Amino acid sequence: MLRNSFPRISKRQFSRLSSLRATNATSKEPTKRSQNENRHFPLSEAQAAYLDRVVRVDQAGELGADYIYAGQYFVLSSKYPHLKPVLQHMWDQEIHHHKTFNSLQVKKRVRPSLFTPIWKLGAFVMGAGTAVISPQAAMACTEAVETVIGRHYNQQLRCLTNQFDLKKANGSVSVPPEVNSLTETIRQFRDEELEHLETAIEHDSKKAVPYMLLTEGIKGICKAAVWTAERI
Repeated sequence: MLRNSFPRISKRQFSRLSSLRATNATSKEPTKRSQNENRHFPLSEAQAAYLDRVVRVDQAGELGADYIYAGQYFVLSSKYPHLKPVLQHMWDQEIHHHKTFNSLQVKKRVRPSLFTPIWKLGAFVMGAGTAVISPQAAMACTEAVETVIGRHYNQQLRCLTNQFDLKKANGSVSVPPEVNSLTETIRQFRDEELEHLETAIEHDSKKAVPYMLLTEGIKGICKAAVWTAERI
């Protein structure tokens, strides 16, 4: 009685089920194939090493910028209240830049610069020291730093857009998404750094005394720091 109470499945229904399973299996194959074909071949050792250097030096640079503005804000915000919102805006952007590259450094497992404690101390002293001289000297410091950073970012953008076309399994060539993302981040930060440069000039950076000594000396220090952070 129990045996007769269950509905019987005909051979035709079995054949339909098996054909459906086969259809589902074959429909997944083109998707997997297209995904594999769209994958980029791995980066070369030189390309991977360059990306590590980019993340390491940019993290160190944005850390330095963060501490420079911290030093300037510490000295100038109470003595010159009209500069407080200007400094706060630029500093907030640098904090965001710094946090972004901190996250990238952890995500990509990039070794930080061994001179990180020196960058922190030196940057704060540079920011606070020029601010003690005068507000114009602090702005001259900003002008010099952002000039070097802007050029540095431009060099990186040229390399990232010209040297990272990778071949795919389907034979096409394009830039990997992770490199595109890094490029867009650097482009955005470069534009904001150049805004800081314009802000410094608008706030009398060129009236600093001694202007040439300050700006050229700070540019030299920044270039040396960039070279060091890339390698050590």
